[in-house]
Amino acid sequence: MTTQGADPSNDHVADLVLEGGGVKGIALTGAVWAFDDDSWTFPRIAGTSAGAMVGAVLAALQAAGEPLSQVVELAKTLDYRRFRDRGFPGSWLGPLGVLADPLAVVLEQGAYEGDYLHDWIRGVLADLGVHTFGDLRRVDPDGDGHVHHEYSLVVTASDISRKRLAYLPWDYADYGLDPDEQSVADAVRASASIPYFFEPVTLKGAHGRSTLVDGGLLSNYPISAFDRLDELPPRWATIGIRLDALGIGKEQPPEPVRNVVSMGIALVETAIEANQAEHVIDPCNIARSVYVDTRDVGPVDFSITAAEQRLLIERGHEAAASFLKTWDYESWIRRCRPAWV
Repeated sequence: MTTQGADPSNDHVADLVLEGGGVKGIALTGAVWAFDDDSWTFPRIAGTSAGAMVGAVLAALQAAGEPLSQVVELAKTLDYRRFRDRGFPGSWLGPLGVLADPLAVVLEQGAYEGDYLHDWIRGVLADLGVHTFGDLRRVDPDGDGHVHHEYSLVVTASDISRKRLAYLPWDYADYGLDPDEQSVADAVRASASIPYFFEPVTLKGAHGRSTLVDGGLLSNYPISAFDRLDELPPRWATIGIRLDALGIGKEQPPEPVRNVVSMGIALVETAIEANQAEHVIDPCNIARSVYVDTRDVGPVDFSITAAEQRLLIERGHEAAASFLKTWDYESWIRRCRPAWV
């Protein structure tokens, strides 16, 4: 039985959603590698924080006609120790820079500049010919007519000035900005702005100045981002990758909060857990999600070794390969969306 309106040739096509998780995001690249082994393509990609970084690189690789598996090698060029890029006076204090972190939080709302993250993603995207979201605009005459089908990438950020979740580039028009002219690297930097850890991003728009922080604060796994709004059946699946071990080890020992930076990280992680809305833990969304066990790595473990990185990549590859062995879109449709059959 074929889903009404679906194209049987799209068996290896899906929209992709990537969960955030800081350093854990290395595992996302291994999962994508498994999809690439099986010749999958992704018309649209959504991501939060680390998922936004990986998603942006994937969208650029596709736009350039490059193999998606290259994301693994590109991720290996990251020097995670440089994510802790202190400004003045912390950078002058060397090993004692941690003493200046509280002052940086007070003066600049973040202990670290976030410049290395921004410069790295901007450079990688530029090498692949992607600068603004206009480079990732796609023509989709069979979409539902809404903006969420018009770009091959969307990232989430939390606008704490307007108390709302921002989908970029979709929501740039609400700020009086042309989506096609906005920097992809700037949006990714905003999506990854862990409160108190990285300085937030300021967005100037029609409503004044908005402060943007980590999208995971409000939506760490936007699995429904590309679901059609016109009630017609989708042409292909949406598949997500989560940095979680489903149903395993949910009870973790308490983690002490020792300073303002660790408090910011704890606040984000608490908000993420509290905001795992029913649509995320719905059995039908669980069924279309790859789960990668990253429990033994913290989101800001920037001292992670090369061996630990390889292990995360391998776990991602194994989890996605296992998922693909049993994934069947038609079965998912019959069980979860019977009205479309």
